[in-house]
Amino acid sequence: MQPPTTLLPLVAASLLLLLLLAATPTPAASRHHRPAVTETLDVSASLSRARAALSTDAAAAASLHQSAAAAKPKPKRSPRSQKGAGASWSSLTLRLHSRDFLPGEQGRHESYRSLVLSRLRRDSSRAAAVSARAALAADGVTRLDLRPANASAVFAASAAAIQGPVVSGVGQGSGEYFSRVGIGSPARQLYMVLDTGSDVTWVQCQPCADCYQQSDPVFDPSLSASYAAVSCDSPRCRDLDTAACRNATGACLYEVAYGDGSYTVGDFATETLTLGDSQPVSNVAIGCGHDNEGLFVGAAGLLALGGGPLSFPSQISATTFSYCLVDRDSPAASTLQFGDGAAEADTVTAPLLRSPRTSTFYYVAMTGISVGGQALSIPTSAFAMDATSGSGGVIVDSGTAVTRLQSAAYAALRDAFVRGTPSLPRSSGVSLFDTCYDLSGRTSVEVPAVSLRFEGGGSLRLPAKNYLIPVDGAGTYCLAFAPTNAAVSIIGNVQQQGTRVSFDTAKGAVGFTPNKC
Repeated sequence: MQPPTTLLPLVAASLLLLLLLAATPTPAASRHHRPAVTETLDVSASLSRARAALSTDAAAAASLHQSAAAAKPKPKRSPRSQKGAGASWSSLTLRLHSRDFLPGEQGRHESYRSLVLSRLRRDSSRAAAVSARAALAADGVTRLDLRPANASAVFAASAAAIQGPVVSGVGQGSGEYFSRVGIGSPARQLYMVLDTGSDVTWVQCQPCADCYQQSDPVFDPSLSASYAAVSCDSPRCRDLDTAACRNATGACLYEVAYGDGSYTVGDFATETLTLGDSQPVSNVAIGCGHDNEGLFVGAAGLLALGGGPLSFPSQISATTFSYCLVDRDSPAASTLQFGDGAAEADTVTAPLLRSPRTSTFYYVAMTGISVGGQALSIPTSAFAMDATSGSGGVIVDSGTAVTRLQSAAYAALRDAFVRGTPSLPRSSGVSLFDTCYDLSGRTSVEVPAVSLRFEGGGSLRLPAKNYLIPVDGAGTYCLAFAPTNAAVSIIGNVQQQGTRVSFDTAKGAVGFTPNKC
């Protein structure tokens, strides 16, 4: 029996609807055909490194100390000392070491949890300092009015009158990677913090008004034949953000304040620096700090790698340099290199941006984040820099440990990661980490891949150990990102570990080359 002709259109429409429904995949089917991209976290290996970080092997520390000045490959030698101002280096390599494997640092913590909490306290100070300095620059504050109360006394005193105690700096400091640098003639080998967020290289100097504890004896400029004061009317003195003049001698005095109450104050001078196996670099402007407090405890001072005119790369006319940071729980050395390196096929390149208000920081044109292979719904404004004020943006910083993201961006990342780890047992938060897991008893786990996306289409996929890190020796792991209320975001060194990060100021590019230490 044939259906009435009046029902034929309705039957046809129903059949068509059924066919369309059958052809449309369900959400579960979509997930089946497009599985999340994952990374494997080797829990056993990372816990072994964490436990080894508490080693008190004095022989290993001494071996690291003795080999810290060695650098391979050796740079090309010049028949005589290179001049700092206007000099050009084709190749120069320094070895970098984690703070926790320097002489005197081992054995200070009873547990790995104690070590991690100490690192995170230092990191909170560092991130706050970088954010504050970026905000001040965006607000138009170029001459930092952050002088400590006793700085005026140091500015007014003669060098002979500057005396005081060497105070302990336990619990302070955020310098995480150090290199052995020769200061003066003859060269005194000293541990220096490597810092892409600073422009003024400085070293603690005798006589001390207030010096923190360091691994090496405090540098005495009176024993160096190459030490020379910079005059007040020198262009280098005028390049300082904060400077004064000794009335009696006309010598330049400097101050660098880091935004969180930390500072260094003293004489501005030129010295000879010897880096690695290179010939000495003469006429390098550095601070000779008689009053120092805060960020860089353990080191003798700081080798400034920022973008300003007084930074070390600027003084030797190096338009390219790169570094690779090993895991902070590893005693292995990594390297800092000046000069062009061979291009790598897997290098992720992104535009290098500069703030219109400060030349210190290296900003990268970041546009988004992917979790599990899926781009997160984060407005690009969360990563953008204001073209007029320089507010916002994303800084690549060697001194900050944990990457800071604006709160909305962090929430999107965290929520996507949690959705991708439904089978992993959660644990309580630790310090600034609010997303933690109990991985005790696991040898490895699969977690969603996390990638940073950049202008131009590049995407840096992070290894799992760079964003899910142990916070104790029992198997508690936390997502190693943190929210910030500051306008600026910061890519920290935990996310950079194992990746060679290169800066090319001539071409305006930042490069990320995985597994290139």
